[in-house]
Amino acid sequence: MLRGAALRVTAPRLAVLTAVHDHPHFDTDTILGHVRQHLGGVSHQAVYDVLRALTSAGLLRRIQPMGSVALYETRVGDNHHHVVCRSCGVIADVDCAVGDAPCLTASDNHGFALDEAEVVYWGLCPECSKTAATQQK
Repeated sequence: MLRGAALRVTAPRLAVLTAVHDHPHFDTDTILGHVRQHLGGVSHQAVYDVLRALTSAGLLRRIQPMGSVALYETRVGDNHHHVVCRSCGVIADVDCAVGDAPCLTASDNHGFALDEAEVVYWGLCPECSKTAATQQK
């Protein structure tokens, strides 16, 4: 993947790709923890630089739901969306609602050539829904 994106294959890049692949929707600090478990001492800046390079190369997708820090995933190029729990913050992938990319037709594209739509669904995850229902009783 790295060579295909014209990037050198380095241990930090491989470790970051593996961490994000194994744990989608993790933030930078969590990714850093996983990378340090595999490589030992690696700086915050090195992980930030790798995340930026991999995102720029299209190997990672950076998402940032309202009120959240930046999160990363390896699922790129398919224009999927996300569902976020308002209570605990858990995030899950949601395939396109209908049609081909960009999945939704804008009521007015203002002359833009649209190629992607970013949709975030908000609600309560099943566990938080159960907890809320129990507390209301």
